[in-house]
Amino acid sequence: MKHVVVFGGGTGLSRLLTGLKQFPVDVTTVISVSDNGSSTGVLKKELDIPAVGDIGKVLIAMANVDEDFTELLSYRFAKDGSLHNHPVRNVMLAALIDLKGSLTEATSYMTKLLNIKGTILPLTEEKVELVGKNENKEYFGQVAVSANVKDIRKLDYDHRIHVSDQVIHKILQADLIVLSPGSLYTSILPHLLSQEILDALAATSAEIMYVCNIVTQPGETDHYQVSDHVRVLNQYLRDRKVDIVLANSAMPDEETAQRYYEKEGKEPVRLDHEALAGFPVRVIEDNLLSLEADGAVRHNALKTAFLIFSYLMRMEDGFQ
Repeated sequence: MKHVVVFGGGTGLSRLLTGLKQFPVDVTTVISVSDNGSSTGVLKKELDIPAVGDIGKVLIAMANVDEDFTELLSYRFAKDGSLHNHPVRNVMLAALIDLKGSLTEATSYMTKLLNIKGTILPLTEEKVELVGKNENKEYFGQVAVSANVKDIRKLDYDHRIHVSDQVIHKILQADLIVLSPGSLYTSILPHLLSQEILDALAATSAEIMYVCNIVTQPGETDHYQVSDHVRVLNQYLRDRKVDIVLANSAMPDEETAQRYYEKEGKEPVRLDHEALAGFPVRVIEDNLLSLEADGAVRHNALKTAFLIFSYLMRMEDGFQ
């Protein structure tokens, strides 16, 4: 069985994993823990723990239990009070950190409870904050970074983090590294701020695949095309580069695109072949669009995962 390590955080990662779990692939998911917004930010500050929100979302996406159980874990307390807006899964993870001694062990326990195939690991056990810097100012915390990307010249953490030996081992043993869709600057790049991760990526023989976003993120990637995403990733990857980009080749109809832009300020990410020709990157393209019942434009999870699995099988057969 092929071993895949997926880096990411947030909804884009969860979407990808719901597709990958349908295929015979050993998946290790490494999740950034620098979020400081909403329920996650409150628990992080009050309990002095790493961010648990993105891990909770991934646990739900990968769960193989009845719908009532996942609905319970996803429930957010609506009444005013100390539990207001906290999802049950976040509260459980916070409790398990106390009981089990670490976020890694807490996640491992939840993985067994939810009958999840594969491994889910936090990037670090430390409480860490994302910091955006320019010549004159620093933006502290993921929320501030996301709101001020255009003014940021460099991303960093508030201190040098330690990545667990388990994460490094998984990278070195991987057949493929996947950078998931999601917030480029606040979910994907945080993984590449660790020198330990960069060293492991330089040492592994696995290729790096980026599953490009389908739409832009307001304030972070306005007007970005596929090549812009690859350029930014390559900048932070340093000695390594993106080897393969899996990109959407279809555009939503004009009415959907206009409605989506007016409602959320998001635009389709265009596949700009000419600009990509200047990068040492292999392009895999297909219609990956899925228009959800709520009008959201997202990746077709099953088709995206199938293309990743197909690439792995071609590698096994000696074709690329």
